[in-house]
Amino acid sequence: MKKSACPLDCYDACSVIYEDGKLKGEPEHPITRGSLCPNLNAFLKTPRIEMPIFRGDAITMEEALEILTQKLEECDPAKTLFFQGSGNFGKMQDVTRLFFGRYGATFTGGSLCDGAGAAGIEEGRGKNMIMTPEQIAKSDVVVVWGRNLTVTNSHLWPYIKDKILIVIDPVKTEIAKRAHIHIQLKPRSDIYLALLFIRFAYIEQMEDEAYIEAYTEDFSYFIDFARSYGMKKLMALVDASIDDIMTALALIEKQKVAFLVGVGVQKYTIGDAVLRAIDSFAAMLGLFGKEGCGVSYLGESGLGFSDPFALSNVKRIPKPTVNFGAFDLAFIQGANPAAQMPDSNRVIEGLKRCGFSVYFGLYENETSELADLVIPAKTFLEKEDLRLSYGHEFVEDMPKLIESDTGISEYDLADNLCRRFGYEPLLSEREYIDRIIASNTTLKEGRLISKSYEEIPYQDGFDTDDEAFLFIDTLDDSWKEEAGYHLITCKSRHSLNSQFERQRYVWLPESAGVEEGSFVRLSSPYGSAEFCVKICKDLRDDTILIYSGTSGVNRLTPSLLSNEGDSAVYQEVKIQLEKI
Repeated sequence: MKKSACPLDCYDACSVIYEDGKLKGEPEHPITRGSLCPNLNAFLKTPRIEMPIFRGDAITMEEALEILTQKLEECDPAKTLFFQGSGNFGKMQDVTRLFFGRYGATFTGGSLCDGAGAAGIEEGRGKNMIMTPEQIAKSDVVVVWGRNLTVTNSHLWPYIKDKILIVIDPVKTEIAKRAHIHIQLKPRSDIYLALLFIRFAYIEQMEDEAYIEAYTEDFSYFIDFARSYGMKKLMALVDASIDDIMTALALIEKQKVAFLVGVGVQKYTIGDAVLRAIDSFAAMLGLFGKEGCGVSYLGESGLGFSDPFALSNVKRIPKPTVNFGAFDLAFIQGANPAAQMPDSNRVIEGLKRCGFSVYFGLYENETSELADLVIPAKTFLEKEDLRLSYGHEFVEDMPKLIESDTGISEYDLADNLCRRFGYEPLLSEREYIDRIIASNTTLKEGRLISKSYEEIPYQDGFDTDDEAFLFIDTLDDSWKEEAGYHLITCKSRHSLNSQFERQRYVWLPESAGVEEGSFVRLSSPYGSAEFCVKICKDLRDDTILIYSGTSGVNRLTPSLLSNEGDSAVYQEVKIQLEKI
């Protein structure tokens, strides 16, 4: 039996067994318990790039490395971009940073995913720590806020299935249909619902005065801020049932409550404030530092670990607004920016203007089609790696299980380039992995776990200067809502962003008056695209849904940045619909 871990960008970081050419889950793993998602089940069936390609012609790996070396030697390092995605979440993917850092390339900062929310959490708590599944299981009430965890975090369901379940989501998701209460709020109104909860909780005297006094600062300023928003205004902005909101508040009162918050709530310019407001509501109720209580978002998988690939002295530009056309060479690793970055028309035009583009990855996609040089990567089974998780505490070593002549690993590529340029040789793969493991792990029932996943996060206070929680007390929201549909870009069960089984559908509410199977043209200030229609009874009348990774969806999305966190704001847009 050969064991490894799933490398895909997901909370669950499943432990896997490779046997007889097939992947299956490890039944004994404490969290994932032997089941795998459709994405990993499709992994070995998905065609991969087998040979390097230079401007349409297949070449050898040695030829590809020679071409890459020549181009790097000819380019000004300051005009070279290193763009890294999360197509592989193994830690050794980061080793290429060592070469490009020494070379002097420009890097990216910010996020196409969770950066705004993480920034908001850090503003209030100082450090982003999540609840382990075992702690979530000790709650009385679970509030699933903008997180379709039956798709994105399916192994968590056994821990919450018997709890009082409140779901807050513009879409009636599968888990919303199982909930005691579903608050189907207007998209982009999550912060206003949080303020509404705060207003009602204060009126009902639900605040934990002893906790507030001991562990927080400036509660009075926070309440004054919340009260600056009138109830009628907040209700209009949220546009949800007041009965459901009050029922949810009653279910929460004096209970152990776990808030499980997803990235969908923060795909807006105000994304940081959304998480900080939800955190503030929880802190007001005294729901941090106690068993079965807290707010759990995406964790930082590397929290507490030493990072041998971290670089502090490189130039960085915000990832969501990168202009590829400003560079003489772009090295794109584990990413498909032509499809997955917002404002695809702008991104594609930039890639076409780039002097020389290199795609390094497993699969053909829109970006590889535009690249001058395509270098195939190795799969997680063909190299050594290490998997840290942002959803649970377990750390998985990923030994090399298969010998293959196809592709090149991140480590071998970086080591080869360092030697060609006369840089100090890298340590061995095993040395890097062992150093990371040694820096922040211990054993739990014979398995490696991260020391950073505390049994009860924030039990001894917060990681701010005064160890006190800092409430939200201001909001900068200048967005002016226009006519059109709100756009939801959530994850699909059968694809992970642009990997695996992609679709070409838009889900419309019945009120749109369009027949299923017909085609529509959707447009925004950033572009337009055509989609086949699916009708969905689970949508609000003002909302359409297109799954992340759907071809063409990001021709509609804006190349803007969140107020904090330099994060993409995919849903900060209204969509016009035209029948074809």
